[in-house]
Amino acid sequence: MRRKSISYAKWGYIFMLPFIIVFVLFNLIPLVSTFYNSFFETYTDMYGRQLDPEWVGLANYKELFVNKGGELGKYLGNTFILQMLGFIPQIFFSLLFASWFTDLRLKLKTGAYKVIFYLPNVIMAAAMGMLFFTLFSQNGPINSVYQSITGSDSPYMFFNHIWTQRGIISLINFLMWYGNTTIMLMAAINGIDPSLYESAQIDGANPTQTFWKITIPLIRPILLYVLITSLIGGLQMFDVPQIITNGGESVNRTSMTIVMYLNKHLYSKNYGLAGALSLLLFVVAGVLSMIIFFLNRDPDTKKKKKAKGGKR
Repeated sequence: MRRKSISYAKWGYIFMLPFIIVFVLFNLIPLVSTFYNSFFETYTDMYGRQLDPEWVGLANYKELFVNKGGELGKYLGNTFILQMLGFIPQIFFSLLFASWFTDLRLKLKTGAYKVIFYLPNVIMAAAMGMLFFTLFSQNGPINSVYQSITGSDSPYMFFNHIWTQRGIISLINFLMWYGNTTIMLMAAINGIDPSLYESAQIDGANPTQTFWKITIPLIRPILLYVLITSLIGGLQMFDVPQIITNGGESVNRTSMTIVMYLNKHLYSKNYGLAGALSLLLFVVAGVLSMIIFFLNRDPDTKKKKKAKGGKR
């Protein structure tokens, strides 16, 4: 008699169900609602009371790109600069520390270092912002050290200069996230078969060659994840620059991010324009994520696709 095969596929869907429910309720429905509200505008009467939303079609998008295109480009540029200033040292030092602490020849105990690396990530971004705002303030300890070294009678106004202000914001973001990235990369490197490194050493490969020829290709999926999550996190940057820049108004708004710009529309109850800006942010994040995903594809996969195209 033929035995009935047991299918366990349903359990996979059952385990996925909580995530699907949470995603639909707190991500998908708000996204659709934001898209819908971007075609309306809410006005207030002379007493400040909100009136019923009025259908305006694509007027909010026209306002965003035509009338406020200069502001939009400026704040997108600010966001990109702050993201790169924090991300480049973050990925550099994370790869450096991950390769050091997973090197079998060094035999380092990583438990305590993982806690130290991850500790800044536990602190709230607002708390980190307030801490550095106090450190670099006019009467803060950094200025005390600066005056004692240089002999200057007046403190250096860190928050009144474009690049020192941007540097402080990027430093905070680097300190908060490099530990999380280091731990993920360490986990990825630890998953590589040690025999590959042993074979490379027998063949005469030096540490630099093994890093670029073995480590980087094999941790490509985790690197891709880090790049995409860092990109999305950079686009959502809000807490730290909001505190450091006094709501984005200081130094001619040169450190105001796109989410801070979005928040100003929400604060002024301009929900239609805020919805259009949110949808634009979603599209930008999606397009940039696809570009990163495309550029970081496995070279073998690209060769296979080219070979299939040639056969056709």
